[in-house]
Amino acid sequence: MKKILLLSDTHSHIDESILKYVRLADEVWHAGDIGDLQVTDTIKALKTLRAVYGNIDDDKARMEFPLHNRFMCEGVNVWITHIGGYPGKYNQAIRAEIQSNPPKLFICGHSHILKVQFDKQLNLLHMNPGACGIYGFHQVRTMLRFEIDGDKIQNLEIIELGKK
Repeated sequence: MKKILLLSDTHSHIDESILKYVRLADEVWHAGDIGDLQVTDTIKALKTLRAVYGNIDDDKARMEFPLHNRFMCEGVNVWITHIGGYPGKYNQAIRAEIQSNPPKLFICGHSHILKVQFDKQLNLLHMNPGACGIYGFHQVRTMLRFEIDGDKIQNLEIIELGKK
C-alpha cells in the first residue's frame, strides 16, 4: 500500500502547511506549474516525487520533468499531465491516446479547480487537486491524498490549506 499526496500549481510556493502532509505520504505527485525548482527539491529531500512540468515552468523544470508521466503504482496505471481536460472534454493533444489506451487514474492540474470525477465511458478516475500555491484565481488552497492498495484507489481525502 502507498500513501499518495497529490498537489499542483504551487507557482514557486512551498510552506510548512504543505510540508506537514508531504512528511505523512509515501510518495508525492505534482501535476505541474511548479515554478521555482526549490519546491520540488524541498519535496525530493523528504519523499519520492513524481512530477510533470506545466505551462508556467521554465526550461530547467522541462529538462528535469516530463510533460506526461505514465507509470504503474502497485496495480494502478497512472497518467499525470498538466493540461489534460476533463471526462468528455479531454485536451485535444491527448484525446486519441486516452481513448485508445486509458489509464486507471488520470491526473491533471492547470485549472486551479479541485475536481474528482469518474469517467464511465473510459472506466477511469480523473483527479485534479486544485492549487496549493498562493498565486491564481482560486480562493482556497487545496491538495488531495489517497492510498493505492494493489489495484484499489481508496481513502481519498480533500486537504484544505486555507485561504491564500
